[in-house]
Amino acid sequence: MEGRNARLVVTEAGPRRLGWGVVGCGWVARDYGAPGIANSGLGRVTAAFDLDPRAAARLVAGLPKLEEPARVSASLSEMLADPGIDAVYVATPNDGHVDVVEACAAAGKHVLCEKPMATSLADARRMVSACDRAGVRYATAFDQRFHAAHRRLRLLVVEGVLGVVTQARIHYACWLPADWAADNWRIDPRRAGGGALIDLAPHGVDLLAMLLGDDWECLVALTQRRVHKYAVDDGAVLAGRFQGGAVATLNVAYNCPEAYPRRRLELIGTRAMAVATDTMGQAPGGTLELIDAKSGRRDAVSIDVREDRSPFEAQAEAFSEAILTGRPFPFPPDRDLHHFALLEAACR
Repeated sequence: MEGRNARLVVTEAGPRRLGWGVVGCGWVARDYGAPGIANSGLGRVTAAFDLDPRAAARLVAGLPKLEEPARVSASLSEMLADPGIDAVYVATPNDGHVDVVEACAAAGKHVLCEKPMATSLADARRMVSACDRAGVRYATAFDQRFHAAHRRLRLLVVEGVLGVVTQARIHYACWLPADWAADNWRIDPRRAGGGALIDLAPHGVDLLAMLLGDDWECLVALTQRRVHKYAVDDGAVLAGRFQGGAVATLNVAYNCPEAYPRRRLELIGTRAMAVATDTMGQAPGGTLELIDAKSGRRDAVSIDVREDRSPFEAQAEAFSEAILTGRPFPFPPDRDLHHFALLEAACR
């Protein structure tokens, strides 16, 4: 790969755009992942594949009209044989990640894979090893890293605006009954690897580490099967400590009615407390405010409107730029494996 001082390849039409394939065309890929790639300045969706060709067709039909026409691939092998595809966005059910990522690596394609990485730490390690051996990039698709409010919050922490951060709290929840979808694989322990904990908590685990600029030291979990009668947990509490001493709790749930406030992030510091409301999720927006430690005064934190865009778009652009320039992606897979190992241990 090119050195750290490499620059984007620029053509007469502007910077070169990576060709992307999309594997797994459910609602996240259709409504957020693929449009994010297409709307980024450095990527274009070339092909889509799903075991259900109708799902792939719906994804292709919904791409922005300015995008060059993408096609529906008849098979994964057909897609991966296309020399015009540089990278693949993997959004299959969790148990499909390992086989798809290994196939992509063998074909020389870079990989952006949805979270959680896999249904087991062993499979997650296989995925990263396959990409390492093939000399291609691997990254996990934690889009919350790229939400404009969260990036602004990270700067507040770096600048010392909050003082010493002592605690963090996240409530990230939804309502997910058994009949939520015709193929509700998220409640199948074999296909999903778990329930609300393994689906929702990885976002918060990754995000808090990014915001604090610190590594988790330990995590413990309590799960529940309280409302929905399926084989995985429908709610959980995760608690942990960072190496720097801050402690955190994450409440996640599939049993929280969606009319309730259910997406809130708090960082509590000695100078100020930061509260992000409705920023966690697939879309941009939400609010960020600071509460002064002495006066209790609340002040809204403004977000640059140029940065307040789909976190999936910003994520695709950052990963594409890393590939095109040869620079490191800011979130290496070893970090993701560390978090996955802590989560798996907490689940046990």
